[in-house]
Amino acid sequence: MIEFTMPALGADMDEGTLDEWLVKPGDTVTRGQILAVVETTKAAVEIECWHDGVVGELLVPVGQTVAVGTPLAILLEPGEKSQPRTARAAAKPETAAKPTAEPAPAMHTAPAAAPVGHRLWVSPVARRTAASLGVDLKTVTGTGPQGAITLTDVEHAAATKHHAAPKPAAKPAASKSAAEKAAERGAAMRASIAAAMGRSKREIPHYYLAGEIVLDTALTWLTEQNANRPITERLLPAVLQLKAVALAAARFGEFNGFWRDDAYEPAAGVHVGVAISLRGGGLVAPAIHDVAEKKLDELMADLTDLVARARAGSLRSSEMSDPTITVTNLGDKGVDAVFGVIYPPQVALVGFGRPAQRVIVVDGGIRVATTVQSSLSADHRASDGHRGALFLAEINRLLQQPGEL
Repeated sequence: MIEFTMPALGADMDEGTLDEWLVKPGDTVTRGQILAVVETTKAAVEIECWHDGVVGELLVPVGQTVAVGTPLAILLEPGEKSQPRTARAAAKPETAAKPTAEPAPAMHTAPAAAPVGHRLWVSPVARRTAASLGVDLKTVTGTGPQGAITLTDVEHAAATKHHAAPKPAAKPAASKSAAEKAAERGAAMRASIAAAMGRSKREIPHYYLAGEIVLDTALTWLTEQNANRPITERLLPAVLQLKAVALAAARFGEFNGFWRDDAYEPAAGVHVGVAISLRGGGLVAPAIHDVAEKKLDELMADLTDLVARARAGSLRSSEMSDPTITVTNLGDKGVDAVFGVIYPPQVALVGFGRPAQRVIVVDGGIRVATTVQSSLSADHRASDGHRGALFLAEINRLLQQPGEL
């Protein structure tokens, strides 16, 4: 018997609300399969299963908010029979009084009404508004990234549905309610970000380094690579940066891992968290997995998909829970350099500023070149400035030889 629990989806998450179950008791599930959707202050996150088995029991009903680590369901090993809740409680008396065990009647009935199958991509605000306006999301056509249903789509569907109703005052009231809910969600997100970053600054002894990278070679190589590609398949400079950071992190392992229980824990793979600003405000930093091992075409597709889903409010639990190092790029905002705050329990964050033409000295001569400021925010418990300087130098070296990427 295996407990399927609420995962920690980042340093700024303490709890989540179960939005929907995608399985029911008796279903056979496999590792990596999405079992449920949990809503946090930042996104609706698809929770993946990490074991093969059979769903024995759903413990938490749709709509309930529970803390990280709370059992959500019971998974049975092949051939194992379901054990009644009372028998499990007798076998583990210390857990009998847990709050999650109290609403047992609802736990058997609420999940049965939840839809089974792949969920619609719906922003959390749109989902709440649809519920308040009585809009069936299955009837709404999404206009967001990759067909995601947005707040505007829900409001349009509600207006169409109630077009014949002689209550002209209803629409302004609904819009006000949606705006209020969006404001509340934004405030909750800011509070969770502040809590996580406050913890980071209190607990992590940050040190910061910066360097200038000449991009002319990389940009020329990129132009040649994109010359025969359709627009939809062209590579962006950000992809070269992500790959260079990942390869450098694989070589300098003290920047790729976690600080846990007063010790550094190196990561087995390089899963790069990408800082993504959300259109309604706030920030998420989900991971692209195994970046060091991916080809640039695959990495470009992964980045495009991740940004689209993040802004549609639809991410996966593995993307939120296991970034090993984070990259933030504020170049498109006109920022020359960025010195970020480390996402605990990670130990490093790499930043890139705005690429721009600048006057530089090369081999004793002066010329104009396109350069970018790279920066490193690192945890002094896991590394020191000497190694940090070598790490940034390796990123620079790789971007001067883009063919290695």
